[in-house]
Amino acid sequence: MKKNATAIGTFVLLIATLLIGGCKAPNFIKTARFEKTDQIVLTFAGPVDPDWAADRDHFTVNEKPDPDILLNLRSVDLNPDQTRLTLTLADPINQDQSHQVVAKEIVSQGRPLGTQGVIVSKPYFGHLFGILLGALLIQNFVFSKYLGLCVFFGTSQKKSTAVGMGITFTFVIVFASLMSWFLYQFVLKPYRLDYLQIIVFIGLVSLTVQAVDTILRKINPALFKAFGVYLVLVIANCIVIAVPLILADNEYNMFESLMLALGAGLGFLLALFLMSSVRERLELAEIPPSYRGLPIAFIVAGLFALSFMGFSGMSIF
Repeated sequence: MKKNATAIGTFVLLIATLLIGGCKAPNFIKTARFEKTDQIVLTFAGPVDPDWAADRDHFTVNEKPDPDILLNLRSVDLNPDQTRLTLTLADPINQDQSHQVVAKEIVSQGRPLGTQGVIVSKPYFGHLFGILLGALLIQNFVFSKYLGLCVFFGTSQKKSTAVGMGITFTFVIVFASLMSWFLYQFVLKPYRLDYLQIIVFIGLVSLTVQAVDTILRKINPALFKAFGVYLVLVIANCIVIAVPLILADNEYNMFESLMLALGAGLGFLLALFLMSSVRERLELAEIPPSYRGLPIAFIVAGLFALSFMGFSGMSIF
């Protein structure tokens, strides 16, 4: 009986030890986040051994889709309270991609806690805002990619026309992009009809522009007349075709597609507003005859493009 009781007690103690160890280990790495352009910060539930943290071989970092390709670590720094560890990589991190960090044989206050892994990724709302901000400022389709210039120069002579065109264009590009995403994800991609995406996207844009044309003709004839031929030119606007192609190529989901389209539309509206504000003032300025009209407009657009280069590399999240 005593032997049986001893065996049962030992078995229960072993199970309890395994359960306690199993519960603590996965939670020891509390948080993991990106910092700057080349750092990942790990926060632990308790202090870790400095000698363990100083060994770079205890850590591996890789992009989640490519677990076999390990990224090179340049340094590992432990903060004074020994609960936060900064991994600095040799190259900038693609923070749009989730990363996996593995800490091997963790030691805390002399206790081995085993190997633990954690996934590091951007906050999702920050990721969405980054897409919006990127299309709006950092990679503005007019001043950074030089797309949609025909409509841009044609409707930026007056603020009223520019704002109206910007709002109309934003509506068209958002609606057309969402419809393009839906057709690409649920029709073209499943049935391997990707090669038809340009034709399909152009058709959707044409239908959307025709709908806006009809609505404006009935609701606001003055604005419709002010747009003239440029509303029809939205069909061939590079931006309104580029956005669906970008979201299809990057495999964006619906929310990411919405942010990209909204950012592109608002970026075009911003470009039109800025340009029209300057061109209205230029009407009252003394400009050499050879520079009047489009020549001075191209010079102003170039100056705006140089200004928008200041947003390059900007990262908020």
